[in-house]
Amino acid sequence: MRKITIGMVILSIIIIGMVIPAGFSGQANPVVITYGETTHANTNYKSDVDSFFKSQSNLDLNNADEKIITANEVNKISSGITGRNYDSSEVFSSALVNLNDNDNLEVSVDKSKITTITGDMYLSALKSSGITNGHVYVTSPVEATGESALAGIMNCYEEATNVEIPETVKEAANKEIYTQAEIVESSNVSSDNLSKLVNDVKETVKQENVTDHQTIVNIIQNYTVVNNVNITNSDIENLANSIEQTQNVQGDVNTYENKVTDVLNSTDDSGNNILSGIFG
Repeated sequence: MRKITIGMVILSIIIIGMVIPAGFSGQANPVVITYGETTHANTNYKSDVDSFFKSQSNLDLNNADEKIITANEVNKISSGITGRNYDSSEVFSSALVNLNDNDNLEVSVDKSKITTITGDMYLSALKSSGITNGHVYVTSPVEATGESALAGIMNCYEEATNVEIPETVKEAANKEIYTQAEIVESSNVSSDNLSKLVNDVKETVKQENVTDHQTIVNIIQNYTVVNNVNITNSDIENLANSIEQTQNVQGDVNTYENKVTDVLNSTDDSGNNILSGIFG
């Protein structure tokens, strides 16, 4: 089976978030599956994806909402990302989000198919966005980097809480995933090692409230030595830009978290928590 490159999957990062309709909060299903149209149209592909979701989540998928990502929808935004045009045979990646499972944020990735983005990478990007609950599952019927799930995951949280994640925060999270995927694909560093490096750097930058670009570069360089990670100066610059962008939107992240907290603590006229049917 051919490997799906970054250019073939990054294009659907935004589009997944566009196809999950409003009205998720309260009445709609807190379990959503997004299928690439190539996967959904192929019985064997869809069966493979569903088997992974069933085995990992122990959910009855007959009760899940299903959304299909089409090539036409992808091409509406691909010019601004990759400049390429895609047909209906090139949209594979799939994700399941279970918002009932909310003790802690968890991500389960099918490592046999998702070749680049690790669970830790998803966790890092989602937590940077202020998302801390739910269980996320990511797979593909063929090998893929796994980038296409992030926006759909975030959109599910938006619909469940009726609180929109700021565009600046989404862009920072997408940039974080895309930057790491590019480095993994173009270098000899493993996804796990790069993810640990980025997490260490982000933690230091956050604790010390660093916003200066060169200081972030210096911190990355120090951690490449500590973690024995060999990446180019260009990679370090790209990581620094990504982490700087994440750091600069922390005000928006805090605002989002506060709004979600208000919603989660809200009650209806009967004194019941208005999201008790979705969270908990």
